[in-house]
Amino acid sequence: MITGLPDGIDTFLDASGWAGSVIEPLPGDASFRRYFRLRRNGASAMLMDAPPPQEDTGPFLHVGQWLRAHHLRAPQIYAQDSGRGLVLMEDFGDARMRDHLDLVPGDEAGAYRAAIDALVSLHALPPGPFELYDMAVYQREAALFCEWFCPAAGISVDAASYAAAWDAALAPMLPRQQPGVTVLRDYHAENIMLLADGGQGLIDFQDALVGHRAYDLVSLLQDARRDVPPALERAMLDYYAAAAGGGEEFEADYARLGAQRNAKIVGIFARLWKRDGKPRYLAMIPRVWEALERDLAHPALAPVAAWFDANVPAGIRARRGGGLG
Repeated sequence: MITGLPDGIDTFLDASGWAGSVIEPLPGDASFRRYFRLRRNGASAMLMDAPPPQEDTGPFLHVGQWLRAHHLRAPQIYAQDSGRGLVLMEDFGDARMRDHLDLVPGDEAGAYRAAIDALVSLHALPPGPFELYDMAVYQREAALFCEWFCPAAGISVDAASYAAAWDAALAPMLPRQQPGVTVLRDYHAENIMLLADGGQGLIDFQDALVGHRAYDLVSLLQDARRDVPPALERAMLDYYAAAAGGGEEFEADYARLGAQRNAKIVGIFARLWKRDGKPRYLAMIPRVWEALERDLAHPALAPVAAWFDANVPAGIRARRGGGLG
């Protein structure tokens, strides 16, 4: 007997034709969402429990519909109850790109090329009907570093000059994300499913915005959860550029978005520890910080790099942000 099943699940499954299913809980993520695999008569489906008010299934359903309409592999939706936060959908299986590469590292280059091929296809489309990834969003995300990591590390910093530094670094990039592309925002090896037909399925795309085409490349190639060798990162950037265009400005924007995303993630991982009681994310901070330092070395990040030099002690940087907890 599984305890803690979503409220109303029996009624929901009965109405959707999945009554009597075997229900298997699956590992969760960094949000309030929970996942269950259902098995019935040789078929399987995935149940997402995204309980209101902490979660809202609307964006997931909206983005997924748009992706499927444009021939990208978001899961098919079988049934949904937005009031209860329940979504029954296609089961993409257990073969995450990250897990597969842990077992078969020789497939790394091919898997990353396929993931970039999907981005090239996405970026060839007009942007979806989503909100803009504008300066206000970039600043709100970057501010998580000062709001959560810095207090956790016991350092007092100048938040106003931090925001000013990001304004100076990001402003030259903004014209180059017009009209923009659909940005999935969490496109990495744990959110790419390797399907039985050889394709790649997309999950965790509910936060999609319209922004810069370098952002999801950063998410993929500066992965917070998996080591991507710098040589592979370089090769995949070149592979993308050959298919969709690159150049010095694109490389500078990639570094800008890498620094912004990595500063955000360091803050989020500190928040997951301090606020949400999830200390396992602390072990990932050094990987993210190492990528952050590489991005800060680009001349486009000079204002932000100067802020780090003035505000973040050398000892913390030497530990790559580690040592919390």
